[in-house]
Amino acid sequence: MADAPAFPVPTMPAPPVGVVGLGQLGGSLAAALVAAGREVSGWDVDPAAREAAAARGVRITREFTGVVVLAVPLPAMTTALEGLAIDPAATVTDLGSVKVPVVETLGAAFGGRFVGGHPMCGTERSGHEATDPGLFAGARWALCLEPGTELPRWLRVAEIALAAGAEVVPVTAAEHDDAVAAISHVPHLLAAALAAAAADAGPLALALAAGSFRDGTRVIGSDPAFVTAMVEGNAAPTAAALARVRAQLDRPWPDLVAAGNAVARRAVDRRTVRVPLERAALLALGRAGGAVHRRRAAFVEGWLPDA
Repeated sequence: MADAPAFPVPTMPAPPVGVVGLGQLGGSLAAALVAAGREVSGWDVDPAAREAAAARGVRITREFTGVVVLAVPLPAMTTALEGLAIDPAATVTDLGSVKVPVVETLGAAFGGRFVGGHPMCGTERSGHEATDPGLFAGARWALCLEPGTELPRWLRVAEIALAAGAEVVPVTAAEHDDAVAAISHVPHLLAAALAAAAADAGPLALALAAGSFRDGTRVIGSDPAFVTAMVEGNAAPTAAALARVRAQLDRPWPDLVAAGNAVARRAVDRRTVRVPLERAALLALGRAGGAVHRRRAAFVEGWLPDA
């Protein structure tokens, strides 16, 4: 499909948002949108999660219209809507940490109405008890813009991310999975390896563990089933990223330390840009390391890193 031309988009009332899955991510998104004045409904198989969301102003229902957000674990993506009534005109999105298999499966089911998404936030905690309306503030939210994605629907999902306090990074599913393998999925494996190696070193090593060990192993405190589904769902890009880490470890240690320090201490300035509502231009922004922070009628405002 050829890229659609830039076009003005008339101001329209914000559609209602339905969140399916009211754990940490889904519950936090619902709470953030309620605080932003959006109409939000939700559902979860857990009665306690439903009760907690209702107390925060979420309307509990099995019927959804507008934009429907799947905030469920990766293995449940294809069955999460069973037993629910979804408006045939609704836009469907998700919050999953792997995009290619999700976009392939749900894209086949919903066509251009599906927009894959992944907010880069969350903690090692899970469940509705970990709900935090401020979870998305300042976070990057990857939003897939595939050749078949309907741009007006992509913009509607982008508006939800912006309303929650995030910045939107336009990507393709494949680009997303390659990137997060390096900065999210491999770190989970490294955290697991570091924790297991420290345990092998004996009780004295664990007793002396302090800040650097705690920071290096924090993410592996996540639900093992969640981490396993994430890395296995993105196996090839994760294996490639892990190979790059192994290659770095083979460098002379002074060189490795200096190179890593330079990346960690880099200073990045930003310059504001306007981007037309056109697929190639939006993806170019994401590929250059930029993000969208505001929607306008005929364009979006964002920023690019300024070298």
